[in-house]
Amino acid sequence: MPQVNPEILRWARETAGLSLEEAVAKLGINDARGESAIDRLIALEQGVGEPTRPLLLKMVQQYRRPLIAFYLAEPPKVSDRGHDFRTLPADHTRRDDALVDALLRDVKARQEMVRALLEAEDEAVQLPFVGSMSMRDGASKVLASIVETLGLDREQFCKGIRGDRSAAKGFAYLRQRAEDVGVFVLLVGNLGSHHTAVDVELFRGFALADPIAPFIAINDQDSDRAWSFTLLHELAHIWIGESGVSGANPSLPVEKFCNDVAGAFLLPDSEIERERGIGERSIEEIMARIGEIASRSEVSHSMVAYKLWRLGIISRDQWAEISGAFRQHWLRHRAAAREAKRGGTGPDYYIVRRHRLGERLVELSRRMMAGGALSPTKAARILSVKPSNVYPLISGASSPWQAA
Repeated sequence: MPQVNPEILRWARETAGLSLEEAVAKLGINDARGESAIDRLIALEQGVGEPTRPLLLKMVQQYRRPLIAFYLAEPPKVSDRGHDFRTLPADHTRRDDALVDALLRDVKARQEMVRALLEAEDEAVQLPFVGSMSMRDGASKVLASIVETLGLDREQFCKGIRGDRSAAKGFAYLRQRAEDVGVFVLLVGNLGSHHTAVDVELFRGFALADPIAPFIAINDQDSDRAWSFTLLHELAHIWIGESGVSGANPSLPVEKFCNDVAGAFLLPDSEIERERGIGERSIEEIMARIGEIASRSEVSHSMVAYKLWRLGIISRDQWAEISGAFRQHWLRHRAAAREAKRGGTGPDYYIVRRHRLGERLVELSRRMMAGGALSPTKAARILSVKPSNVYPLISGASSPWQAA
């Protein structure tokens, strides 16, 4: 066996966002033979000795890197995942950056596997809408193209969310339409446990504008009322051919543009223009009115506030204050909901997983496995589950194979 590259040990730890102190705690390295745990790890990173096999496997898990990476001659270059369109909060940490990077790296790897699978099975089709437009065309034309391509019916969308009083119904409608034309839509907000949850302030959505296997990842830590907005926002990224990661606070022109595309569908300007003069009221009164609009349209409070600002009805300072207040309210609500769930049985694991993965990805895996083009191990990687969970997961998909 080749020797582990000590330079990779340090690189893997640092890109995982772990200090020496944090790393020794997670790896279970203790003081020994008169040498501190930190000095023992430093020695390994300097090439003095080599980690034992059990310790190396712990590094694979804690650093979130494949085993083979530790034997590379040099740290790999950062893969092209597109642009970073985010405005990050001032108090974000190195660990926050590492979590987002690991999540995006995982989604990108899965997308590449899907594309390779489609190419190997002669199912790779160039999707004409990917990169078909630009910001110069204007938000209204980009939205019109999205609506036409997906066959969206806004009345049907609104009827669904208002009839069922569920924003999730509206999102399901948009997601199904997007997947029908070839876009994979995932709900993902952590690396497998709530301990690695990525805050919406750090990552709201991610688009890979690939012409064969376009992927959209939406942070499921966000309110389900915000999912439809994020999906439409990321679809706009795909239409203008701009891959990248988006945050909660737009500042770049491309982010404002994609927000305008999403907002024009979910909450047309005509429904907001009637609120002229609201900016002269108190913050409390504005927030109350925003709540009424959000409830009526089944959209997020932050989106209504954003539209009011974009149309010049409230000031930027008012928008910032209101958005911050709504954000804190949502965090308290989410914490209370989690506390209420604690100790309960919760929904079926496979139902939750299929919902997060999306019908298109689950169905593709099922079909490719049925045809022998995909092994359970590779399917597990694409679906981000254990190999033993693949068959129960895909057997729940609505398909001829299930019926057989």
